[in-house]
Amino acid sequence: MSKQPNPESSNQSEDDVEYKITNEDVERSELQIDVPEFDRTGSYVKQPDQSSMSHFAFGYGDDNPLWHDSDYAAKTRWRDQIAPPLYFMSVGINETPKYNAETKALMRGLFRGVGKYYSGVNWEWYAPLYAGNKVFKHRSKSESVTKQSSFTGNRTVKETYRQIWFGADADIYAVNYESYISAERGASKKTGKYADVKRQTYTPEDIAEIDKCYAAEQLRGSETRYWEDVEIGDTLTPLAKGPLGVVDIISQHMGFGWGGYGVGPLRYGWKKRQKMPAFYVEDKYGVPDIVQRLHWDEERAQALGLPAPYDYGMMRSCWMSHHVTNWMGDDAWLWKLNTELRGFNFLGDWHICEGEIISKKREGEHCIVEAALTATNQRGTETTKGTALIILPSREYGPVMLPTPPVDLARRVAKSHCEAADRLRAK
Repeated sequence: MSKQPNPESSNQSEDDVEYKITNEDVERSELQIDVPEFDRTGSYVKQPDQSSMSHFAFGYGDDNPLWHDSDYAAKTRWRDQIAPPLYFMSVGINETPKYNAETKALMRGLFRGVGKYYSGVNWEWYAPLYAGNKVFKHRSKSESVTKQSSFTGNRTVKETYRQIWFGADADIYAVNYESYISAERGASKKTGKYADVKRQTYTPEDIAEIDKCYAAEQLRGSETRYWEDVEIGDTLTPLAKGPLGVVDIISQHMGFGWGGYGVGPLRYGWKKRQKMPAFYVEDKYGVPDIVQRLHWDEERAQALGLPAPYDYGMMRSCWMSHHVTNWMGDDAWLWKLNTELRGFNFLGDWHICEGEIISKKREGEHCIVEAALTATNQRGTETTKGTALIILPSREYGPVMLPTPPVDLARRVAKSHCEAADRLRAK
C-alpha cells in the first residue's frame, strides 16, 4: 500500500498518541456513499490539450509518440494525438455545487489522525480523448467497508471512490474505482517495521545493468499485434523504472498537478495554510511546510519512521499502463486495468515491471487477452501487482471495436448531466 498523508491530522509526527477510528466516523463514511463530491480545488487541467497530454506522459517516463506527436498519431487509426490512459486524473469539470450546511457536515473529513493508505485502483476506458474535447467528471464514494482484527482489535475502513469522465454529449470516456484504507495505529510510530530497510546504494556496475534494461525496452507502436499471434504464456518485454529520485517525484507533479490537496507556492501556500493549518508541520528551522513533503523530504519521512521518502500510488498505476501500451501497439485498446499496491517504493528503489498473458478469449465483438502484471524492486519485493484486459485487432474479425459502458454508469452520467443543466437554467 502507498500511504498518503491525512490532511485532517496535525499530529502525525507525535509519538505518544493512539489514534482510533470512531463509530461516528464509520457511520458517516457509510452515509457518504453515492453523495456527489464537490471539488474544492478544481482540476489541474481545465480542458485537454496536446501539451498537457504530453506533460502527463513525461511525468511517468512514457515516451510513446502516440501521446506526444500529432504528426505521428495522424498516421494511426486514431488519426491524431490522444491522451495517455491515466491522464484523466488531471482533467475535467466537476459541476457538483457547493454543499449546503447539512451536506457539508456529512462530508467533512473523517478519521482524524489515522493513517490513510492508497491501496489500489480499477480503471475502465471506453473512448479516446483528444485535445479540445470538453470533459466533465463526477466523483462519489461507492463503498465503505469496516473490518476489525480478531487478534489486535484494531479497525480498518476501506473506502472506494467512483470517478467518471464524460463528454458534453454524456458519452463516457473512462471510469475508475480508487480505494483507500484508513487504519488505526498504536501509541508510537517507532515500531521498527522498516528498521531493516535501508536506502539502496549502487555501484557503476549496478547502474550499467539497469541501463541495459532501459536499452532493451520495446515499443510495439505501428507494428500491429494481432490477436491470433498471441498465446497464453507469452511474456511482455520487461520495463525498467528507477532508481527513483526526487526529479521523478517533481516530474510527476509537473504532469499530474498536486492532486486533491490544492497546495501551491508562496501566496498560494499562505492562503492554503489559512484554510488548512493542520496540513502544515514546521520543519527543523521553524518553517511551516506541507505534510505531503514526505514524498521528497528525507528528514520528514524519517521523522515518521520511514527509511526514505516514497512515491505516489498512481505513479505505479501509470507504470503498469506504460508497460501494457508499449506491448500492445497503436491499433489495440487498453480496456481495463487493475493495480494493487503491496508495499512502499522508496527513493533509491528501482523496479522491473513484468507481465504474462494468462487468458485469451473472444467476447461479443471483442478479441481479448488478459495480462497478469507485477512490479518488483531490487530487494525482490513485489510492491505492485495487477491485471489488464486488452482488446486486440484480429485478422479474421477485423479492427478493434471500442467497448460499451455499462448501463448503470450511463444512467448515472445522464442524471448528473441533466441536473447540472437544470441548475444552469435556474440561475
